[in-house]
Amino acid sequence: MFSFFKKKKIVPHIKLSGVIGNVGKFKQGIDFSSQEEIISKAFALKKAPCVAITINSPGGSPVQSHLIYSFIRQQAKKNKKKVIVFAEDVAASGGYLIACSGDEIYANSSSIIGSIGVIYSSFGFTELIKKIGVERRVHTAGKNKSTLDPFLDEKKEDIERLKNIQLDLHRDFIDVVEKSRGSKLKKSEVELFSGEFWSGSKAKNLGLIDNIGDANQILREKYGEDVVIKKFEKSKSWLSKKLSSSNDHVDQLANILDEKSVWQRYGL
Repeated sequence: MFSFFKKKKIVPHIKLSGVIGNVGKFKQGIDFSSQEEIISKAFALKKAPCVAITINSPGGSPVQSHLIYSFIRQQAKKNKKKVIVFAEDVAASGGYLIACSGDEIYANSSSIIGSIGVIYSSFGFTELIKKIGVERRVHTAGKNKSTLDPFLDEKKEDIERLKNIQLDLHRDFIDVVEKSRGSKLKKSEVELFSGEFWSGSKAKNLGLIDNIGDANQILREKYGEDVVIKKFEKSKSWLSKKLSSSNDHVDQLANILDEKSVWQRYGL
């Protein structure tokens, strides 16, 4: 008879959207320093049965991805909270690494999931500067300081050194996925960890996610139709808004093109 006075369940909901890492002076990407306080506040909601996290990211910095993943797991353990992650358009590369902080992962059937790998890309301008009559002058202390300079010819030893670093980073990524997903993973290591990405439907079959569904649907199924989903988002400061509308159009355009190139790897 006293159920009338029963308080509704409140689920804090964090949204992480954008390229991970430093994406320019005025862009709103994802990095640890900008998300630490929000994540802490969400987990501090004492009576919440879980913390929901929606992620929409094509990846970016491996370090920032690991920092955010580790901090979410630390907060979950400290506050004894379950973490439920929802992927939107894409949770790929570092975006999927962060998604692995969830005890459960959900996605849309058309979401892009995976890309468990490491990439480095650049351009070579050696022939171009020869054609326009430019001489490249580089002076270093340390013979490897100019490694992979785009205006110098590639060296075999530089490429091998880079590949070894990539293998280390890839192993770290694989360790996170295996720790998070464990026996849920369905296919061989070669297929899952090749850098390939899949639709949400296929990712479910592979064990990379638990099921298909969005935050509103799943949270209501789990905690009742009257569950209160409380958003935790970083608001854009007045100064940031002011600066982002400044006259530095070249810098802003470069940032936009750089971010767009990361999203376009996944057809977005």
